[in-house]
Amino acid sequence: MRKIGTAILTPVYFSLATGHFCSSIASKALDTRGKPLPWYTYPAIDFLSGVDFSGQSVLEFGAGQSTLWWAERAARVFSVEQDARWFEAVLKAIKSKLNVEVHLAQESLEFATTPIGRTFDVIVIDGGDRFLCVQAALKMLQAGGVILLDDSEGFWGAEGSYPIIDLFEREGFMRVDFYGFAPGVLKRHCTSLFFRDDARIFRDLRPPVRRA
Repeated sequence: MRKIGTAILTPVYFSLATGHFCSSIASKALDTRGKPLPWYTYPAIDFLSGVDFSGQSVLEFGAGQSTLWWAERAARVFSVEQDARWFEAVLKAIKSKLNVEVHLAQESLEFATTPIGRTFDVIVIDGGDRFLCVQAALKMLQAGGVILLDDSEGFWGAEGSYPIIDLFEREGFMRVDFYGFAPGVLKRHCTSLFFRDDARIFRDLRPPVRRA
């Protein structure tokens, strides 16, 4: 009975404890308290939640719930969005966030190059032409910074080719893949973290703790 109970209750417990159930009903990425979560995989969210981003700057290619999540953790958030309706929704949500800028850029090249001229500690690629965004991100990443690529199990290029991975490797980056479920999503996905030897994100990490 215990084995059967574990098999049946574990998925229910996971859905409730992570906010997956709440996210599914609301069609938004939310935690158990109804607060915004990024639409990354839960393993990636868990890791990032243990990092101190205070004083750091974040660039997002693709705005949304993650913009609100980063606004609570980083000193400055600069987001670029392609969808006009989603852009308006994010603007309303961040009206009280003084550390956030959101820009609308609907053309692919403009989307990737809008932030050019600035530098960032963390760059998140979750929209647009991902290859163009990676190329732009490499010009804007500060020393010791990291690049986060969401939905990294796809969007690599033509079947059998991996232009984004190849580019990162040529530039001396290493990679960690965080596979798992994401808020309100049926199938598992992957969020990948790209970094060099000097990445600050791994300094002073807190010890792992038992999560509810």
